[in-house]
Amino acid sequence: MRGPELSPRLRMVGELVPEGARLADVGTDHAYLPAALILEGKIPWAIAADLRQGPLNRARATVREYGLTGKVAFRLCDGLSGIRPGEVDAVAAAGMGGETIAAILTAAPWTLERDIPLILQPMSSFPDLRKWLGENGFAIEKEQLAREGETLYTALLVRTGEMAPLSPAELWAGKNTADPLRGDWLDRWLARVRRALEGMSRARREEVPARKRELEEVAAGLIDMKKEWEQWQT
Repeated sequence: MRGPELSPRLRMVGELVPEGARLADVGTDHAYLPAALILEGKIPWAIAADLRQGPLNRARATVREYGLTGKVAFRLCDGLSGIRPGEVDAVAAAGMGGETIAAILTAAPWTLERDIPLILQPMSSFPDLRKWLGENGFAIEKEQLAREGETLYTALLVRTGEMAPLSPAELWAGKNTADPLRGDWLDRWLARVRRALEGMSRARREEVPARKRELEEVAAGLIDMKKEWEQWQT
């Protein structure tokens, strides 16, 4: 049977899931991701976890619709709190804030101890999440980009390991790649930093000068990465 059609954002997440892994899909909503990956033969089994009953009910409906009863377990829980360490080989946490992802991983130290592949798709707090990962024993192995309508999304493949410190610009936009979408991604972050700097030019708070220097360093790094990306496109 053909599985649910994944949006570009979820397809990107699915591409980073290791072949043959038992997957925990945190914040599963409709369970489209595990359903599609099971039907494609990429994974054998999954746990669909969500904090609220409504999304979990939608996940159950998806599993029934695609004949996957017995191949997806359901957990009503906060993050990974209802999942035992030995049950899964990979974790996907997509469509939530970076601070929420960090809190979920903090509460589940077994993800670090067991070197569980993590596929993270943050919607906010990108610099804070990347910084937190590096300071807490995780390494970003790969980042991918996807466009959905007018919006660009990123997904990170993260494992236990030592990560070299990221530059201020890399904390915001990730390490540079030749990805065709990378130029637009850098432009969007640069526009955001410039808007913040413009706002600071009208502020008079004491902490502004230090923050202004920090953002100017981010902007300079983004510009350098954009130049490097343009060279790779020729």
